[in-house]
Amino acid sequence: MKAYTLGLYEKSMPPNLGWREKLMYTKQAGFDFLEISIDETDEKLKRLDMTQEERAGLLSITNGIDLPIRTMCLSGHRKYPIGSMDDSIAARGMEIMEKAIRLAEDLGIRIIQLAGYDVYYEESTKETKERFAGNLKKAAEMAAGAGVVLGFETMETEFMNTVEKAMHYVNQVNSSYLNVYPDLGNITNAAYTYETSVEEDLETGRGHLSAMHLKETIPGVFREVPFGTGHVDFERGIKKAWELGIRKYVTEFWYTGNETWKDDLSYASQMMREILNRQVKERQVA
Repeated sequence: MKAYTLGLYEKSMPPNLGWREKLMYTKQAGFDFLEISIDETDEKLKRLDMTQEERAGLLSITNGIDLPIRTMCLSGHRKYPIGSMDDSIAARGMEIMEKAIRLAEDLGIRIIQLAGYDVYYEESTKETKERFAGNLKKAAEMAAGAGVVLGFETMETEFMNTVEKAMHYVNQVNSSYLNVYPDLGNITNAAYTYETSVEEDLETGRGHLSAMHLKETIPGVFREVPFGTGHVDFERGIKKAWELGIRKYVTEFWYTGNETWKDDLSYASQMMREILNRQVKERQVA
């Protein structure tokens, strides 16, 4: 059994690639699994309505290549937040949640990363937060029925940009199927803003951290920052995450039309493996 697994965010590759190509490039770059994206676009949301034949076909491809899809980044709730005061939007959000859990169950996905927003395109209020919390309890019950873990992503907005803020809702729902899936880049920006510590923030989630996104950021910029050009201390962040029991990691970055995207995949894999392997060796020596 592997001491840890390292995954790749699907959007790091050209969107016109098919599943077979994406999985092959992921494996060739040295990753252990792929993280599927279900974002707010109609194209990605349609994946939730894949037929049983399509799901079986995708599983056949993953089995043939020997590289699974093990996590899901579910950001479709930006457009359809479960805390919305518009009943139709909140209902659509819960429908997306149920379908995502069902898809995860069918594809063997272990963890669904939830966007940490009560609402996104409307004003956050006491009422939206209350509806968000109520629907979260329903979502955790659905996840428990399928044996799929939900994990909050720490976001770029004030609502849930730290592990500590995510833990407020984790503790409120109090289900082993709702945890935190922190984004190291986002909590690094939050720590910079609040003049706090990434390690201390991660500590607030002890016992409730399911996986970690490894993303580069700079103050005020949350995406499309190349690895090695930002201010994220991956060595310290991963060391603390490892201490807290995280063994599943995903490199998050985006394909931006650059011709070197294949090299970027390999670079990200090698960079993070070096850090993660040091954690393995340190524990073996200890």
